[in-house]
Amino acid sequence: MSADQIDHDRLFKELLETYFAEFMQIFFPAAAQAIDLKQIKFLQQEIFTDVTAGEKHEVDILVETQLKDEPGLILIHVEPQAYAQKDFNERMFIYFSRLYEKYRRKILPVAIFSYDQERDEPDTFQIGFSFLEVLRFQFYKLELKKLNWRHYIDSNNPAAAALLSKMGFKPGERVRVKLEFMRMLARLKQDPARTELLGGFFETYLKLNREEEEQLYHELGKIDKKEADTIMQITTSWHEKGRMEGRVEGRVEGRTEGRIEGGQEGRVEGRIEGGQDAICKYLVTRFKVDPAIARDKVQHITDRDVLDRTLTELFTAGSVGEAQSIIQNAVNQINGPLDSNQ
Repeated sequence: MSADQIDHDRLFKELLETYFAEFMQIFFPAAAQAIDLKQIKFLQQEIFTDVTAGEKHEVDILVETQLKDEPGLILIHVEPQAYAQKDFNERMFIYFSRLYEKYRRKILPVAIFSYDQERDEPDTFQIGFSFLEVLRFQFYKLELKKLNWRHYIDSNNPAAAALLSKMGFKPGERVRVKLEFMRMLARLKQDPARTELLGGFFETYLKLNREEEEQLYHELGKIDKKEADTIMQITTSWHEKGRMEGRVEGRVEGRTEGRIEGGQEGRVEGRIEGGQDAICKYLVTRFKVDPAIARDKVQHITDRDVLDRTLTELFTAGSVGEAQSIIQNAVNQINGPLDSNQ
């Protein structure tokens, strides 16, 4: 997916609405201390018309809450910004003034800059004269690309885990960032839906190529086996990813050739390849099996349901011998007993 096809607003909205308290606690701790984060209500999105620019703008995230030591409600306006925009600080002031005009409450404005390159963004908007300062509007800003990802990997904060993918890492650190994200995900022990949300957000912005994936599994083999097992069980999304890619490729192929059969064949093939890849990677990472030997055996398992059961059984294997036995049993289910030299 190219950068211009990514729905940045939707991704950030889903992440922050799920982990708003955690987001405030890790990035704006002073505000989080003062706000009652147990009393959070997400309000309907507001749409403002910019008459001069001829544009409409939808406020991304608007939260109703309250301060711990003061009566009355306050609003928190969070504005994720994925692209450089001229006079953004002025726009933030306009959004603030429109919201204040409607709600007449204290408002805490927050801007999240998620550019791919570092930029220096102002966090104030001023109007004045040499003899009088008429207005000084200030807002919180979070410039993700300026953050050191290493400062957040021990935080056990799900919002920080997902946002590692947008922080300031060097090209040669991509594999390490992904590994640390996976370790955080394993420690967090989120439910499947939230795990999928975090993983989907991360991989949208930091997706490893095949060579980097191989480096990742090599690094996984160096960490504690128990931790590696937990990571592999949580990230069986690799298996599911293969299935999803198969569905997409199958549909495209079927439409291109005008044949339903093409779509069906593409889906099945993609699912099977995804399952085989997941098993091979687990064997290599967990039991240090040679990749070529693993592939040679696993390629004979060509049934999706058998692949599913095999991967589940492998998680219980305590030795390479047990793992080999599980693989051989799966192969036998498909093809009957194979010669041991195959």
